Amino acid sequence: MGGPVPHHPDRVLQVALSGSAAARSRLAASWRRSIEKHGLDPAEHRRPNTVSDSDLAARRAGLERFLTVTAPKLDALFALVGQSGCGVLLTDATGVVLDQRCSDGDADTFRAWGLWTGADWSEASEGTNGIGTCLAERRRLTIHRDEHFHARNTAMSCMDAPIHGPEGQIIAALDVSSARADQTEGFNRLIGAATAQFARAIEADFFRLSYRDARIVVAEAEDDSEAVLLAVDGDDLVVGATRGARRAFGLAATGAIVPRPARDLLGRDEGGPSGFERAERAAVKRALARSGGNVSAAARALGIGRATLYRRMKRLGLDE
Repeated sequence: MGGPVPHHPDRVLQVALSGSAAARSRLAASWRRSIEKHGLDPAEHRRPNTVSDSDLAARRAGLERFLTVTAPKLDALFALVGQSGCGVLLTDATGVVLDQRCSDGDADTFRAWGLWTGADWSEASEGTNGIGTCLAERRRLTIHRDEHFHARNTAMSCMDAPIHGPEGQIIAALDVSSARADQTEGFNRLIGAATAQFARAIEADFFRLSYRDARIVVAEAEDDSEAVLLAVDGDDLVVGATRGARRAFGLAATGAIVPRPARDLLGRDEGGPSGFERAERAAVKRALARSGGNVSAAARALGIGRATLYRRMKRLGLDE
């Protein structure tokens, strides 16, 4: 495992304090925030801050339903990347680690580096890093080795994606970190894509759980990097939308949406079904295809009851 990059603090200070560099580069802008906004020193050698056990327990309790959704996804992601020396971490919206996975052989290293439950990886605490900068800039990203602000963090690579809640707000970050000295940027791109995919799956699953009494419609969108789901109640009113759906249909970015008729939201084409009906029909047909025609299994996948799915199939002309 490689050590800190020589003269890294000097490089960070030189680049960060150059106004032109900060204007051209998101990385330089983050380094500059770390210095000017958060008052951090890239040469500092302290370990990452941690919250108390009682604080960690309270944070986890506040996201209990969410954590029931994330646990199997963390297991699956770790099964994918764990053999390559990577650990998987889940944080809350402030950057505090709530849950993590790593192999027994890497546990001492990850714990020593603060890649462990209770550690605060916000940008305010750790400067530029995968978790904190992902949350600060509200986007998926990779911070590779000497892109970190602190010299003591330059031996790791971190791939991160934000996770949005059912009202569009960021509620967590999903992180894959590696302590391998031979980790390449190309490999990071592959892991970063998998991390974003799992973050999107968590968003979709938590949205379904949050609107379990509504029918969930998977809408079509040009950008497949976000889950585009609508929650529709028994009166055919759209009562919920994922962040991707909010962007696709021009809804408020965050907060509760004003219920509106699905047909009014999505419009109707002359002489044919509305865009909403086409999306709904496609979602039902996909669920049935994936379940091999098993209606009960398809209903579970859609997050609705079996009787509800039968009614929808009849209305959509799929009951045959």
